[in-house]
Amino acid sequence: MKNRYTVFSILIAFSLLSLLALNSCAKKETTIRIGVVGPMTGDQSKMGLDVKNGTELAVKEWNRKGGVLGKKIELLVEDDQHDPKQAVAVANKLVNAGAAGIIGHFNSSASIPASAVYNRSKVPMITPASTNPQLTEQGFEYVFRVCGRDDQQGLVAAIFVSDVLKLKKVAVIHDKTTYGQGLADEFKKALGDKVAVVYYSGVIQGDKDFRSVLTAIKGKKPELLYFGGIYPEGGLLIKQARELGINIPFMSGDGVIDQKFIEIAGPASEGSYLTFSPDPANIPSAKDFLNSYKSIYGEAGPYSIYAYDAANIMLQAIADTQSTDGEKISKTIHNMKHSGALGELQWDVKGDVLRSPYIVWVTKNGKFEEYWKPSEAAQ
Repeated sequence: MKNRYTVFSILIAFSLLSLLALNSCAKKETTIRIGVVGPMTGDQSKMGLDVKNGTELAVKEWNRKGGVLGKKIELLVEDDQHDPKQAVAVANKLVNAGAAGIIGHFNSSASIPASAVYNRSKVPMITPASTNPQLTEQGFEYVFRVCGRDDQQGLVAAIFVSDVLKLKKVAVIHDKTTYGQGLADEFKKALGDKVAVVYYSGVIQGDKDFRSVLTAIKGKKPELLYFGGIYPEGGLLIKQARELGINIPFMSGDGVIDQKFIEIAGPASEGSYLTFSPDPANIPSAKDFLNSYKSIYGEAGPYSIYAYDAANIMLQAIADTQSTDGEKISKTIHNMKHSGALGELQWDVKGDVLRSPYIVWVTKNGKFEEYWKPSEAAQ
């Protein structure tokens, strides 16, 4: 009899624990979770925080209006340290945490391996900044971007060098990352036989001294130095190039167009050419975003507005779908025509935006200015 009471007591205790666990789970489901991922620490943290802030602003605005599906939105922030392995680890963490969608990652080298995790788990991801074409060439239904591709900006840079600057010899270096080397390769490919690439090599991301590479480049007598990479290395490269007497134009892509580049390079940054999208200050639909962002975080970074639109797209798809089901959200985004801060966005079957114009900027008096816009046919 004693044993029977003992068993009965154990069953009751187990039932109570189960009820408590169910109640705990129910509490976790009172919010809709959205993940945002990027390099939140380290040498590229400025870019990661820009993405976080843009996403956070969109979430704050939705929550002020009551959230989505009658629930508040909870933002899960993760740091991938622009490392492919860490990116996969945090992707799995966000999936296991029940994130309904992901804004990120920033770097292509992080987005591409992480995208396999999200796609397998049927969790939609929208990157605000990863431009390597390979990301959307994988045939993944749950992967999108709101930025352009490197084959687009590489082409614009090549047209500018050959048709506007009318140069005949260039040196090309990259940081050996998925983004940096990919962009350099697209630029080189787009040059074709119009411009000779007299030097092509890579440097190590994180290195601080590039004088040996630059000395080799100097001997080739190029008319322009093109770099595929991010601003920490880009700033040091042009600064050290000027110290070695290499006084030729410097050109790079969207990974360098940040005020940090000018801070690192100092006066050597003057006259640098960079490919990026048009200035949001000249886009009427971006006015409210820029004002709201500045009042909370200060001046918006290059990809703050992209993260803001990406978050709004994800949340609008959840609202339109009336569900957090990843398959439904993905199909909704594919068919969506979104009017956001960047203007109107639509996607093709790969998850690429239908139109992503790139222009050439120049650094002037310590700031970035729009410099040259290609014809519609060139893009």
